[in-house]
Amino acid sequence: MAAVSNFGDEIKADRKYSEFSAWHYVNFPADKDYKDVEPSEYGDLVIGINKCIEIITSEVSSKEDKAFYLKFLVHLIGDLHQPMHIGRLEDKGGNDIQLQWFGRGSNLHRVWDSNMIDDYGMSFTELSNSLPKISKQEVKQIQKGDIYVWIEETQEITNEVYDSVEVGEKLGYQYSYRWWNTVENQLLKGGIRLAAMLNDIFK
Repeated sequence: MAAVSNFGDEIKADRKYSEFSAWHYVNFPADKDYKDVEPSEYGDLVIGINKCIEIITSEVSSKEDKAFYLKFLVHLIGDLHQPMHIGRLEDKGGNDIQLQWFGRGSNLHRVWDSNMIDDYGMSFTELSNSLPKISKQEVKQIQKGDIYVWIEETQEITNEVYDSVEVGEKLGYQYSYRWWNTVENQLLKGGIRLAAMLNDIFK
């Protein structure tokens, strides 16, 4: 599972997969719900997840297609829980908010997409083992709802993240310390919800 978790990003370098570029995120106003806005003509995160499920569960899909879209689904559920993938159109999900991360040029999207996790210096296994331990009841609570509910939940965090910085701000240990629990909780929720989705697909 960990080996395919970045599959969706790895194929970006190949132009034949450019049609999937918009599937990694969904941008809409902070005061709106996803269902209140017109979907992008290029697709978005929600459309991508639903399409993956449709192909995986179809009786006429080829084995190769099912494998491709299953790997993509694993990646997209992770994206759904990264706050800056539920961002605002005007700044491209935080990509246009330039910052300094430990003295290096970065932006708000990259800080959440890679900087904080990469600089923590853990392998996938070490990071997974360090996540909070929760009860079966807590797992069931996290798994409630659907992707629309989960997006609204992530959007609440997104709005807080936008308010957490100013353009050009120098970020480092203090910012990571403040937000690391959120990073861990989002990783945990993403994994638990992906498990529920896969259980439902392959029941």
